[in-house]
Amino acid sequence: MEVNINCAEACVNGCVLGDRCPNLEHRQAASKFIDETPLDKMLEIAEESVRKKLSQPPQWVLPEEP
Repeated sequence: MEVNINCAEACVNGCVLGDRCPNLEHRQAASKFIDETPLDKMLEIAEESVRKKLSQPPQWVLPEEP
């Protein structure tokens, strides 16, 4: 039985489905990345991401008119 939930909302504090999670491969890939990547490298990746975002022009989100 496949369960459809919005993981971004339901699982903010951890996976709520456990072994029934439809995204197990993503969880396994994330665990592997965490286990194999030194903290210094993770910080470099994060800093580069921040630099890229700050160098991009702002993106305006305009509200829809009724």
